[in-house]
Amino acid sequence: MAQELIISISGMRGIIGANLFPETAATYGAAFGTFLKEQTADKKRRVVAIGRDSRPSGSMLLGAVVSGLASVGVDAIDLGICTTPGVGIMLRHLHCAGGVVITASHNPIEYNGIKLLLDNGIAPPKALAEKIRKIYFEKQLKRVNSADCGQVWANDKSCEIHIDKVLPLVNPAQIAAKKFKVVLDSINGAGGPVGLLLLKKLGCNVTAVNIEPTGIFAHGAEPTEENLKSLCENVRKAVADIGFAQDPDADRLAIVDNTGRYIGEEFTLALAAQYMFAKNPGASAAANLSTSRMIDDIAAAAGGKVIRTPVGEAHVAQAMIQHQCVIGGEGNGGVIDLRVGPIRDSLVAMAMVLQLMAETGKTVTQLADSLGGYTMHKTKYKADAQRAKAIIEKAKQIFPDAKLNTSDGCRFDFADGWLHIRTSNTEPIMRVILETKDAAIAQKYLKTMESICKETLG
Repeated sequence: MAQELIISISGMRGIIGANLFPETAATYGAAFGTFLKEQTADKKRRVVAIGRDSRPSGSMLLGAVVSGLASVGVDAIDLGICTTPGVGIMLRHLHCAGGVVITASHNPIEYNGIKLLLDNGIAPPKALAEKIRKIYFEKQLKRVNSADCGQVWANDKSCEIHIDKVLPLVNPAQIAAKKFKVVLDSINGAGGPVGLLLLKKLGCNVTAVNIEPTGIFAHGAEPTEENLKSLCENVRKAVADIGFAQDPDADRLAIVDNTGRYIGEEFTLALAAQYMFAKNPGASAAANLSTSRMIDDIAAAAGGKVIRTPVGEAHVAQAMIQHQCVIGGEGNGGVIDLRVGPIRDSLVAMAMVLQLMAETGKTVTQLADSLGGYTMHKTKYKADAQRAKAIIEKAKQIFPDAKLNTSDGCRFDFADGWLHIRTSNTEPIMRVILETKDAAIAQKYLKTMESICKETLG
């Protein structure tokens, strides 16, 4: 059976040529444009900033979305190949009514997607996302005549404006004085050019691999240990201080330490939080339910606290705004600083980690080892929402003493760890994330979950 196109709170995502076509994208663009025009009664011309990651299908989808916007009288600013955080920065910089990112993030090359942003740079909350879905599915499109069609023009300033936002977060001269040797792997995605430029402005000696934004990914798109073996080897060969790996749209960052060890994505937010809490004792942070307890330990040591949210940067960003958090993000390598924007940003993460190294005089190995001690396992199963619900109900019966948080699937908190079960917003899968202090205890929970899943899924 063919996989269905996913249209969720996270936008649209599908497989090019199988369920995602130019006409699909054009209709979705027209639906978003119609939605933006209906938000207020004024006749002011709406302008949308639109950018794409480097996938070969990106230009096709970008053109289709722009056509859909134009058909309902909405103008577009074409940012070309641009990171996801870069689009968020530019739409606010240019005072746009909204933004569109053509990206499938960490998914393989055959996928692509359309992510929508409001004028604040945040994805539409559930209620507004449902309005856009309704306009799309019911074809409630407000087409205009020839004279009123939207126009499009280009803007190539996203790299320099993005870097101008990031540099004030740190002390560039202090970082430059350390002459850090950095290996940057941008997986031929959108983040290569801007990531390389940032590191050079921070005085780093950079070994750049997979920098050209061709969209032909040199390895698996998700910045996992399995996909970054070559980066680990490159760090060792270069005798580098650190290795950075971006995902295709550059909103996530994974780290390889100076020994060539993959320390992963979870440490990205933890290290950034350590830097920010040192500057802001007693402050608050926000992180999703699937993020390591490391950030809770860091906050507690600084007299602060962590607000937990459902998975998704929009939820984290809203919590950060509501609670005036100094840092936020997700354990997938996403770091958010509202001074730059309410979107996960690999450039923010790189700058903060380098600043932490510069200030403390410690290697990233030493910093990570001082924070670690947890064992985390991330597993995924092919399961729809109904089967995932059945698995959660069985888990509730098996773990009756666990503290539950059901704001996003279900998180089970135990005295010796936690377990989070949820369906993905962007893939037809169920994710199971487990973290404990003891590896043997982790295996106990893993075996239990494997048994539940096998019984339910077959």
